[in-house]
Amino acid sequence: MTLEKRKSTDGNTEERRRVKGMTGLHALYRKELADHFKSRRFLILLLLIGGTSFASLYGAISGLSDAADSNFLFLGLYTASGNSIPSFMSFIALLGPIIGLALGFDAVNSERAGGTLNRLVAQPIYRDSIIIGKFLAGTAVIAVIIYAMGIALGAVGIVVTGLKPSAEEVLRILIFLTFTVIYVAFWLALSILFSIVCRHAATSALASIAVWIFFAIFMSLVASIVANAVYPMTDEYSMLVNSLNNYTLEQNLNRISPYYLYSEAVSTIMNPSVRSVNIVTVNQLTGAISGYLGLGQSLLLVWPHLTGLAALMLIAFGGSYIGFMRQEVRSN
Repeated sequence: MTLEKRKSTDGNTEERRRVKGMTGLHALYRKELADHFKSRRFLILLLLIGGTSFASLYGAISGLSDAADSNFLFLGLYTASGNSIPSFMSFIALLGPIIGLALGFDAVNSERAGGTLNRLVAQPIYRDSIIIGKFLAGTAVIAVIIYAMGIALGAVGIVVTGLKPSAEEVLRILIFLTFTVIYVAFWLALSILFSIVCRHAATSALASIAVWIFFAIFMSLVASIVANAVYPMTDEYSMLVNSLNNYTLEQNLNRISPYYLYSEAVSTIMNPSVRSVNIVTVNQLTGAISGYLGLGQSLLLVWPHLTGLAALMLIAFGGSYIGFMRQEVRSN
């Protein structure tokens, strides 16, 4: 009887600890969310993304006349580009990581430098609630910005152009925005990782920006150099023999980059005429019927891309989680 009471007491104690940990996570999530929304950083990011979004809308409206025969005109508001103005999809692929980097580069090291991390760890909450709460709050802010800009862009487009989106177009836009949230959340997790590894916020910011620039600009150059070295195409014979292998290797190396992976996925989702994400031979085109892919078929093409982006995000966050849990927090 005494043993049963002891087990019951231990079970109740563990349950109270679990509930307290969940309560601590909720409190930290709300605190981080309020800090983000009240900061000038959030306002600057909102103005940056909002300004580029409506600039791309202006360019898209001027370029819609080129897509007069398209069956998906409304999607052109997000994919069409005007004179010297990139599309919204191109803008968000290049500038979207700035949101994640700006929200996470000083998530941990700034609190350590200010001495608030010691008091936070000393509270009766699970330590992992701190890092999880920071990541969840940052992801929520990213989702608010991305969905708000995407929906506002469509609403203004409806008012200005009078176009009415079909149900499939609305679903494609929502899937595109979901891809974008996962893509930007990866950069948030990566910047949080650097904020744990680096003691100074400036160092973590520079490291995060360096990785972003490498994947956005230099990764394609590296992939091309490696592919040409493995499968050279210096003359007509080598071009005939190695062209397929060269292109395949270069494409696979580029897919290591989150930027390329995201751009290829959303281009397929937002352009129903894209029927393949790999090279198509002449034999495969024989007997093929031209037309548009349905939403389900487009999703089948980009499902590996979504899995890859989600895996990269979880790997980056897993590194942040392990690094934070193993890191010693000393009082100043």
